[in-house]
Amino acid sequence: MCSLGGEIAAARLMAPFFGSSTIVWANTIAVVLLALSVGYYFGGRLADRHPHKRGLCAVVLCAAGLLALVPLVARPFLNVSVEAFESISVGAAAGSLFGVLVLVAAPVLLLGTVAPWVLRLSIADVKSAGETAGRLYALSTVGSLFGTFLSALVLIPLVGPQRTFLLYAVALAGVAALALGRRFTLVPLAIAALVAVPIGTTKAADDGGDRVVEERETSYQYARVVEDPDGTRTLELNEGQAIHSMYKPGTVLTDNYWDAFLAVPATALGRAPRSLAVLGDGAGTMTRAYGEYFPQTTVDAVEIDGELTELGRRWFGLSDRPGLRFITEDARPFLRRTNRRYEAIFVDAYRQPYIPFYLSTREFFALVADRLAPGGVVVVNVGHPEGSDDLEQTLTATMRTAFASVMRDPVKDVNTLLVASQAPVTAAKASAADLPADVEPIVADVAGRLRPALPGGDVYTDDRAPVEWLIDKSIVSYAAGE
Repeated sequence: MCSLGGEIAAARLMAPFFGSSTIVWANTIAVVLLALSVGYYFGGRLADRHPHKRGLCAVVLCAAGLLALVPLVARPFLNVSVEAFESISVGAAAGSLFGVLVLVAAPVLLLGTVAPWVLRLSIADVKSAGETAGRLYALSTVGSLFGTFLSALVLIPLVGPQRTFLLYAVALAGVAALALGRRFTLVPLAIAALVAVPIGTTKAADDGGDRVVEERETSYQYARVVEDPDGTRTLELNEGQAIHSMYKPGTVLTDNYWDAFLAVPATALGRAPRSLAVLGDGAGTMTRAYGEYFPQTTVDAVEIDGELTELGRRWFGLSDRPGLRFITEDARPFLRRTNRRYEAIFVDAYRQPYIPFYLSTREFFALVADRLAPGGVVVVNVGHPEGSDDLEQTLTATMRTAFASVMRDPVKDVNTLLVASQAPVTAAKASAADLPADVEPIVADVAGRLRPALPGGDVYTDDRAPVEWLIDKSIVSYAAGE
């Protein structure tokens, strides 16, 4: 129970620093399996040398102590680690492997000694060895299932990953103390006292007077809202290397890539869209801007993590209005389910450092094209390391399988907007559009930047979309100065 529960909690504990991609999960599972394997080996040897319950419980008590240390050292250790790995631009793959190796390998290794030790103590007669082993394996698997669901469905949502570690440590120490004697009950009591220690800020705000006004563990990720001295607020997710929503007092404009979404649809439509779906709404930066400048546009704001919408209402000026629907659902299942047709679809669901592979495939963009009204436009925000075009080229090649026209707007050094439609996409259409005065300078900027899409790139499919490899390659190339 504690091994698998701790594995779930470890992945969640690292998500604010390295994300929660399949690479991070693979590293977590690999380290846990390796530690268990080493523990099984040495557990068998220790069981033969010390075939008594007291020795077994002493090891379990040590494992409980190490498990309790994980949340106490995780914050400062992971903060230092992520800064070190960022300095050499290694990325989440190596960083998360190192993080989970240092944090959880030792306690899981000690927990791995339990299975062979218990088997050694339980077999009284070789004639019943198979039945005894079967019962223990069954009990172990049930415990693993219970630990997995207890962490994922109960403890992490209610108390967070750090206190989850402490509660598992209390359980381990309590079981061990029952066999070791009364004086050892002080260990689980001491660990239980740590549960009451307040949880501080997971990642400190940057220098310059910024402060964290709210942070929370949502059902999907770690989120925090940072406010700078002039009142500007930003939403950071997981590792915090990208800003996912922004609020500036007194304006809906951001002086960032979100503003371009007000103008880019006009390159295909020649006007603002009458209907819009935002896939990856975050805390509602674009939704709020459309409510200000284009209140006649109906908007479906789709966000898989409903708690980000709550943060938007609280900190980012997001509010209800006629024609606006907030939809808590994953982007692709939403598109598959809906029968609506939109004049514009915005895709801003790509989280750093890795993107959901199923939003980068030929099948996904075919679905997007099917949900567009005639002449409609899709705009995709592509985040990438500065100077790296690999991801943009791959997404462009994939989008070309579904759209007749694909153009690019290199709005920022680390953001490119890909604009696709069955109709021609031109700067002339945008320049001729009748748009609000505040949006006209943005239209001029978009018209000046709009270029034909880059050539090259592989077409990704649902069966083959190695986005993690592609992004890791881009990060390493960027670090090497290529």
